Amino acid sequence: MGIPIKLAINGRTVSREVAPDQLLVQFLREDLALTGTHVGCDTAQCGACTVHLDGRAVKACSMLAVQADGAAVTTIEGLTGADGVLHPMQAAFKECHGLQCGFCTPGMVMSAIDLVQHHDCSSETAIREGLEGNICRCTGYQNIVRAVQVGAQAMKGV
Repeated sequence: MGIPIKLAINGRTVSREVAPDQLLVQFLREDLALTGTHVGCDTAQCGACTVHLDGRAVKACSMLAVQADGAAVTTIEGLTGADGVLHPMQAAFKECHGLQCGFCTPGMVMSAIDLVQHHDCSSETAIREGLEGNICRCTGYQNIVRAVQVGAQAMKGV
């Protein structure tokens, strides 16, 4: 038996019935085909599934879809404008080559935006600590840190 939920996904109202044990990441990927939210570890340790829930970064593999009922969820797909213009953090990751294989990139970008909006990102150390819940297996994080610095400046209009 499904449980009815209603939430805003990337600015669009979505109403569905979900299984009581369905994870938010499964709902996004399987029911809504928003596959930019990746599944990496299924244990909330890698951060590949990071999305914004009511403006705060959460790991979508660690919460049930029913817990998001009534909330606003933004995925990586919801960052790019209708005109195709990238969010400043997405543009910074592209400009600074803050990616390699790209698997962790959506979660990194979502976490980086949250870091800039809600936490300290004034130093390289603060950025590294702020992103410690996101794992990248390819890079040495140098370009990721630089991308967050450039993205933060762009987001703040500096």
